This record gives sequence, C-alpha cells and structure tokens, in this order.
Amino acid sequence: MKNHEHLFMNKKNGWNTENKDKIFSFCTGYKAFLNKSKTEREYTRNAVLDAVARGFKPLDEIDSLSPGDKVYRENRGKGILLAVIGSEDIENGINLVGAHIDSPRLDLKQNPLYEDGEMALFKTHYYGGIKKYQWTTIPLEMHGVFAKADGSTFEVSAGGADDDFTFTISDLLPHLAVEQSEKKLKEAIEGESLNILVSSIPAEGEDIKEPVKLAVLKYLNENYGITETDFVSAEIEFVPAFEVKDVGFDRGMIGGPGQDDRVCAYTSMIAAFEVEMPKRTAVCYLVDKEEIGSMGNTGMKSRFFENTMAEICALLKKDYSDLTLRRCLSASKCLSADVCAAFDPNYPSVLEKNNMARAGYGVTIVKYTGSRGKSGSNDASAEFVRDIVKAFDDSDVLWQTSELGKVDLGGGGTIAQYVANLNIDTIDCGVPLLSMHSPFELSSKLDVYMAYRAYFAFLNTEF
Repeated sequence: MKNHEHLFMNKKNGWNTENKDKIFSFCTGYKAFLNKSKTEREYTRNAVLDAVARGFKPLDEIDSLSPGDKVYRENRGKGILLAVIGSEDIENGINLVGAHIDSPRLDLKQNPLYEDGEMALFKTHYYGGIKKYQWTTIPLEMHGVFAKADGSTFEVSAGGADDDFTFTISDLLPHLAVEQSEKKLKEAIEGESLNILVSSIPAEGEDIKEPVKLAVLKYLNENYGITETDFVSAEIEFVPAFEVKDVGFDRGMIGGPGQDDRVCAYTSMIAAFEVEMPKRTAVCYLVDKEEIGSMGNTGMKSRFFENTMAEICALLKKDYSDLTLRRCLSASKCLSADVCAAFDPNYPSVLEKNNMARAGYGVTIVKYTGSRGKSGSNDASAEFVRDIVKAFDDSDVLWQTSELGKVDLGGGGTIAQYVANLNIDTIDCGVPLLSMHSPFELSSKLDVYMAYRAYFAFLNTEF
C-alpha cells in the first residue's frame, strides 16, 4: 500500500505536527484584538493604530512611492486598505487579500426609544443573516457613534465587560410559550420583537406621560449630551456582551462573536504587516457591508478600491493613464479571505463528507460558493487553484478544501464575485467555523494560525 500513498489526497488533523506554542501565542493576540474591536468602526480605528506602529503611512500624505514603502488608506472609518509596494512594475499586478470586518448584529432604528408597560426599550433592525431566537436572553452591549447637529461626532460604548450593567431582550417563559413553541423555528421570534430592555425606573415627578423614557433621555443627556433627535443621525449597534475566550479543557478552540469575518481580517492584516520587500505589490483590503450584499460606499462594490489603486499607480508611474490601472487589475490575483462552515458532529447531515472542512485541518480553499447551482458565486479557474495550492505547499501551509454545504440545502456568497468582476483571478480561502453567524462562533486555533501563514505566503508569491 505504501507504494501507492502518493496517489491519494491525504488530509489529516494538524495538531500532532504543528508547534502548539506558536499557535497559542498568535491566537492570544487575535483574541485581544477582537475583544477591543467589536464593530467595523472600532476594528478600523485599531487597525490604523497598529498599521502606523508598524511603519505604514497615510497614502494621502505621500508624494511618491518606491519598492518597500508601506501605506494605508481609510474608508470613512469603516474600512482600510494596506499596501506594501513591490519591486515589479505595478502593471504586472498585485497580490490582494480581501476580508470583511462587519458582522451580524442588531442596529437601532432611527427612532428607537419608547416606553411600554412602564419599561423603556430600544427598537432594533437586525443586520445580516441571524437566527433571531439566538439573540434573546443574552447580555448585549451598545457601541456606535452620534453625529450631532453642532458638527461633532463622538463614540459611545456601554454594557460591556468593564461596566457593571448590561442590556438584554426578554423572551417568553416556557409555561406560557405554547403558541410560540408551535411555530416554525424561524418564525418563533419576530424581527419587530427584538426590542432591547434599557430601563425600568421612572423619572420623579407628577403628570409625566412617559416617566421611564424620560429617565433614559435624562441619563443620555447628562452622560453623552444628546437628545432624542440625535438618534436620527446616529449609528448604534448592539453586539453580544461576550469576551472572546478559549474553549475546551485543551484550550484548542476560540469562542466569541464577530469571528465571521474578523478572523480572516486579523490574520490577513498581520500577514500584510509582516511583508517587507515583495516582488509584486502586496495589498490587504478590509471592507464593510459584506453581510448585506457588499453595497454602499464602504462595501466591496464601491469604487474605493479602484480609486485607491489608481492613486497608487499614479504615484508609481509618471506616465499614468486609466490603462495603467486596467492592466494592473487584470494581472492581479486575490484571496477572498472569508470563513466557511466546519463539520459539526451535532448536525452531520448538512455537509457532504468528501467536500467539507474540518476544524484543525488547516486553512480552507473554497473554489466556488453561491447557492444551489453556484448562483452568486465566483468559480475560480483550475489554473488559479493549482497556483494557490503550489504556493501553500511550498510554504508548508496546512490546507483543505470545502463547499459551504450540500448542494440543495442553501449556500451563500462572499466578496469574491465582486473582486472577480474587476477581471482579477479570485478564490475564497479562510477559516472554518462552527456556529457561524451566532453570538458565539467557534474556530480552531490551528486553523487561525494557518490562515495567517497562508495569507503571508500568498502575499509574497511571485505569479
């Protein structure tokens, strides 16, 4: 049998062969970054701070570029592009890793505060694909910004680990949930019932129509200087009030909210930080709005990426024209760094065993995503898959392949299709997760570390 082993694709759990100390050390930094970066704005702010500390300079303050230069550009505080200039002509293309930093959450409506039953609550509109029942009876914390009429903008954060209070959404007791229990799972909790309890003590005084609501408004005005009208121009998000923590006796997994897709954003960002003098310009682009279709001026469908690359091309080429940018994009290669579903022994029937990812088996290459007949998918070419596999093998990166699930059960997409529409060779490559889109997602530390190594290898590959 040994004479024929080379004929098989022999994928196996990597924990027995990899350096656990390096893996655990890397993941300590990952957990710390996520615990302070619970929204896309917070992630971008912290990414800028780390980029500057690593020697990256604002692109808009640069007059010229040379090989080895490190630059960044922010997009409205909700995304960032990092670039390390290569020694090759920019028209030969770039190596791009793209990930998203938004995650499923509960957004406040523009007129959120109301009183009912002598309690004050916030109305929400959920963001992204969630199972609504998972968001009741868990602690929640508030993050966001208010853009006030006087022109000032300030951030707010409340209900987290450092506070002595939290927020939550109530649910029915089982004794009275007969009708609720007879509904389909997706209908048991309605979107309009995801109302967050924020206060229950009324303001003092007689003849006050909404005393509990008034108490909340007084608190907000005294602590943040805002009125009810200021909610109209605010972006307030509620996220699970969970810290990212080790899971299991062996501490081999990481549990916490927002790992889709900040696990790939963090690993690709660190990989970009450590690129020094690449031949092809290395770019890490972290975007917003993927969970709702990549729309808007901070999503992958915006012109921000093209505009920023045009600026880089113009700083490198004295005879710059639009053709320079087009040649650059057409010769570029991209890893769409996004998570995929890991095998869950509690739900084995949704995955096809020959084409599924397993926790602890390394970073996952996903040739195509989409739904059913590959609808909404970028389907990478055989040649590009070959090139990626070779790059990983040459760098001893542990990798596996996967589909999102069984063909007719559903599916999903990533930013890959929008990058590919720019005529860029693109493939999905990321970390497999358990409990994806839940308030407490799970990743294997080995897979997190392998994603970092995979992105670093790719950013330094000479195609």
